Amino acid sequence: MASSRSSPLGSRHAAGIFHKERDEPRLRVRSLPDVCPKEPTGEGRGLCGGPSVVAEHEPWTVYSSKVNLPAALNDPRLAKRESDFFTKTWGVDFTETEVAPCCHLPSITREDFSHYLQETAQRERIHERCKTICPNKDVDSVSSVNINHDKTRSELEQVPKIFMKPEFALEDPATFNAVLPWSHFNSAGGKSSRDMASSKLLQEKLSHYLDVVEVSIARQISLRSDAFFHAMSSQHDLQDRLQDTQRAVSFLRQRTAAIDRVMCQGPLRALCSALTRNNCVKVHNKLKLMAAVHQTQPTVQLLLSTSEFVGALELIATTKEVLQQELQGIHSFRHLGSQLCELEKLIDKMMVEDFSIYARSDLNRSLRDEPQILEKERLESLVFGLLRQRKLDFLDIYNEEMISAAKALVNQCVADCVLQIEDLDTEVVTKLADQMRVMTFPQWFDLLANVFECFLLFLQRIESTLSVIRKVVLEALDSHQKKQALEATAADSSDVSQNALPMQGVAELAYLTHEGLFISDALNEAKHKEQSSAQERESRQQHDTAQTAGGANNICPENMMPSELELNRVLNNLQEVLFSASDVGHDRCVKLLTARAKDGSLERLSSAEFVCLSHAVEQFVRDTEELSGRRSVSLRGALQSQANRFVHRFHEERKNKLGLLLDNERWKQAEVPVEFQDLVNSIADGRISLPERKLSGPNDRKPTEFLLVNGQKYAVVGTVLLLIRMFLEYCQCVNDIPSISTDMLTRLSDLLKHFNSRSCQLVLGAGALQVVGLKTITTKNLALASRCLQLVVHYIPLIRAHFETKLQPKQFSVLRHFDHITKDYNDHIAEISAKLVAIMDGLFEKVLSKYEVKAPMPSACFRNVCKQMAKMHEALYDLLPEEQTQMLFQRINGGFKMHLKRQLSRLGVINDGGPQHGLVVVDVAFYTENIQVLKSLERLDLNMAEIWEQKR
Repeated sequence: MASSRSSPLGSRHAAGIFHKERDEPRLRVRSLPDVCPKEPTGEGRGLCGGPSVVAEHEPWTVYSSKVNLPAALNDPRLAKRESDFFTKTWGVDFTETEVAPCCHLPSITREDFSHYLQETAQRERIHERCKTICPNKDVDSVSSVNINHDKTRSELEQVPKIFMKPEFALEDPATFNAVLPWSHFNSAGGKSSRDMASSKLLQEKLSHYLDVVEVSIARQISLRSDAFFHAMSSQHDLQDRLQDTQRAVSFLRQRTAAIDRVMCQGPLRALCSALTRNNCVKVHNKLKLMAAVHQTQPTVQLLLSTSEFVGALELIATTKEVLQQELQGIHSFRHLGSQLCELEKLIDKMMVEDFSIYARSDLNRSLRDEPQILEKERLESLVFGLLRQRKLDFLDIYNEEMISAAKALVNQCVADCVLQIEDLDTEVVTKLADQMRVMTFPQWFDLLANVFECFLLFLQRIESTLSVIRKVVLEALDSHQKKQALEATAADSSDVSQNALPMQGVAELAYLTHEGLFISDALNEAKHKEQSSAQERESRQQHDTAQTAGGANNICPENMMPSELELNRVLNNLQEVLFSASDVGHDRCVKLLTARAKDGSLERLSSAEFVCLSHAVEQFVRDTEELSGRRSVSLRGALQSQANRFVHRFHEERKNKLGLLLDNERWKQAEVPVEFQDLVNSIADGRISLPERKLSGPNDRKPTEFLLVNGQKYAVVGTVLLLIRMFLEYCQCVNDIPSISTDMLTRLSDLLKHFNSRSCQLVLGAGALQVVGLKTITTKNLALASRCLQLVVHYIPLIRAHFETKLQPKQFSVLRHFDHITKDYNDHIAEISAKLVAIMDGLFEKVLSKYEVKAPMPSACFRNVCKQMAKMHEALYDLLPEEQTQMLFQRINGGFKMHLKRQLSRLGVINDGGPQHGLVVVDVAFYTENIQVLKSLERLDLNMAEIWEQKR
């Protein structure tokens, strides 16, 4: 309410102190008790489900509990006041005592507000005077509107929400009980005075709710009266517009009736006359069509006599179509259809026989004398006819004829070759396979080359014939696709025309009614169009029946041709026939190879001969693959099989040769011939292959003592030089025959392993003592073997790189053999070095065990040690490079220091500066001087301080 709100003037204060005005006394209207339950809200505890005020004796619930002590003492429903409530409940010792005030709370009096009242008294008097002088009318009006709105809202809120629900229905027992809860408390003997009072209260309450709602509805209607009158005026406008529409429709109907009378009835009579004339024209055309069909059989006979199968078939198909569509039911032509069917079957048989004869004559004629295509027009006509009749298996006939011709081709080549060999008795050796095995390799190779050449010509002829057939099939396929495109275009145009028909009719009506065109002119134009279309149909029918006899073009009727899928299948079959021809040629050549290799003659070929054979086969395979477009494996597989046997024999020969060389090797340094030095130089230039042999001349260079490889000297034995030539032969074989790369790699790795293991047995294992008859294995033998192994290790990466260029990426895993071989060779070299060190170590142990520290100096023991070290150096210096010699003697010196230290410890000599210490120093100095005098050991680290025990 306005009176309860603070005034704006009284709410402001410069010092920030606010004065709370006292609430004005409100007019309290005593409302009737609400007997209808309300929905719970957020303010306070709702009464829904609470006890009814009309109930007197009800069972105890949570609502029976007392809120505070005065409510418990002053409960009006109790019969009498219980004065002994406290003692009965809390005992006789309970007494009423006065509660002492809290010491923490101060006592508040009026004097505490005196200062505040003095400060605000002046402002309050000014505010009251301003309100009296200038009352705020706008605020009062707005407040009155707000008061009315708040009043209406507060009055509506008094109505329970249950009456506002859309599903409110008194038929529902729950709703009824909620609205009239007093119906449950009727006493058995009749209504009591209390029940009557409750009923009156309920009736008054409901009447009050009704009044509130009616007043609210009346107020809303008064607010919206303008909208009601506006709706009524809109209804009058709508009725006026409907009357105007009715008058317009009536006028349109009258105009349409006039148009029908003037423009439709007369033209219809004219159209009936034109229709009668058109029927007469159709009868005349039908008679002319019958006359053309009558000439079908004589025309077909004429076409067959000139082998025009396509024209005859088209004429038969056109005639059958005319009989079924245009001349159906004519009695004179009742047997013509069956006669044409029998004639068509006869033509089918004739075409199949002619195609078989053509294929046989084309494939069996001379390959070199007649390279051109045989009767191209005849072939095209046959193929068109076979496609026209859906005889799509004609390629099977061609394939069978091709296989027979291939067999005859090989037999003819062998027979011609045998006739040219004078010393071959064909009466004794009758079989072709035996005759080929009797031939020498040059004779047989010439035969194989002739067969390869004939088969290439044979495939070229087949490819040319198939290209003609493919061209015909592609023309048929192109015609089929064009027809589909035209049909799709026609379908689209028909849709457009159907959609345009209504609009066209409207346009024509407007043209006839407004542009002044007479009806007679429109009829004449329609008649002219009809005559033109009839003449066009007549000429087309005559062309289909009579003009087909010429057979000028071989395009077949599209409705009789195979489907697009079938034509594509024929194209695929054409490619398969070419693949089959290539495979047949390869299979016949494989038989030539197997017949020749039956007695193992191909395995005994030399490397050059087998390379020539491999090149010829590879060239033939490449040529056939270029013609056919598909990779063939049969001939390559047969060559690979022979190559594997050749590689096996090739490897066994060289392995046996290497074994014999090692068994006869005396492990002495050999001179290096000039050809081997040139071989090594060519490898350094990047040519991993055998150089061409040069004729020796009078000014040839002399053999050298060492083999020079990249400026480094290698002292070698003769076996290693031959081993280098052997693995170059393996590399040369891989260059000539790439297909045997993996097999040759494994065989070469086996050869290198054999050299490593066998040389280890002969040198480290002292097998050469029994095999060759050596007296002992010297340090020179060991050093020479180590140097030979180092030379092979030097060439292993080059061999690996060469083979890597010949292998496919998926075959690179076999290159791991070279890693294993390199490890084995390095282990062998390390074992030889360890053996040399062990020889000197044993000598040191034997000599130093007798060493005594006494004059004269230098001692005999140290003289012997220096003598053996000089011999070892003399044996190794010319064989091993300087770095290896220094490393080896470093290890030998370490062994010497270890044994000397052990002997001095045993003798009890220490570096105390005594006489014995001085004698040992003299011997050690003599040893150091002798070692450093040796070549390449001047900078050797000979720190001899390690021979003395460390002082503890």
